Formats: sequence, structure tokens, C-alpha cells
Amino acid sequence: MNADQRHITIWWEDLAAGSSRDLGTISPTAEEIIAFASQFDPQPFHLSEEGGKASLFGGLCASGWHTCSMAMRLMVTNFLGQSSSLGSPGMENLKWLKPVYPGDVLQLTQHIVESRPMASRPDVGLIRSQWQMVNQHGQPVMQMEGYGMFRRRTPAAAQ
Repeated sequence: MNADQRHITIWWEDLAAGSSRDLGTISPTAEEIIAFASQFDPQPFHLSEEGGKASLFGGLCASGWHTCSMAMRLMVTNFLGQSSSLGSPGMENLKWLKPVYPGDVLQLTQHIVESRPMASRPDVGLIRSQWQMVNQHGQPVMQMEGYGMFRRRTPAAAQ
């Protein structure tokens, strides 16, 4: 095992289809929502309470991209940072289901839908997972599916 692998506690073999993982919670403040929107999604309902009240959201709300970024933060902090992750070839089916408001407590869960070895790389496995983020009321606010590549603990024999 090399020095880069000593911190790894989660390998592809540990990511079975049908398993789920709680990835913790995060709660955006009004200041964080405005700061993100100011830089990346400067629509009025993301920039001020007044702009939000004039919209169909009824108040300041987070950009969907901010919601995705918060989910990614939870994913890295509570999973990917301890795993043999090699990145992702993509995501699909992203849905923003409910607005996220300042002070909402968002909880992220990962459900592994598929896990298979990569035919072209005997040292890598691929998973497809569904991420679901809910607010403090248990209401889904975001859902997406994506793929992840992970180093295998034991590479498959060359074919």
C-alpha cells in the first residue's frame, strides 16, 4: 500500500448495489445564499429577501446550483474524502424539487443503484448512485443520479 492509499477506508468492493449511506446535514444562511448567488446565479430571488418576496418563492431562496454544491460538500466530507474515488464520468436526472430557504436543515442520503467492475480498467469499479437531499420536514429538495469511479482494493485478474 502506498502513502496515498493509507487514508482510504472505502473501496469499490465496499459499495454494494442496494446499500445506502447517510452523508450528514448542512444549513445555509442568508449570507451564504446571497454570496453564492452573487458570484454564480445572480437572479433577484437568490440575492435578497425583497427579490424573493416578489417571486413565486415568497422569500430569499438558494440557487439550485448552490443546493448541488452543498450536497457535493457533504459527499466529499463524509464519503469521498475517505474513499478511493477517482472522480466521476457524469451525472443525470438532476431535479430541484422544492426551494431551499435560509436556515433549512438539509440532509443528504446516497443510495447505490448499481456497482460493476470497469471492463477496460481492472483496477477500477464503477457505481451509479442516487443522491437525495431532504429538508428538516422530510420534504425532498433535490435528487440526482450520478456515476463514480473507485479504485478497487484487489484489481481483477487481467483477461
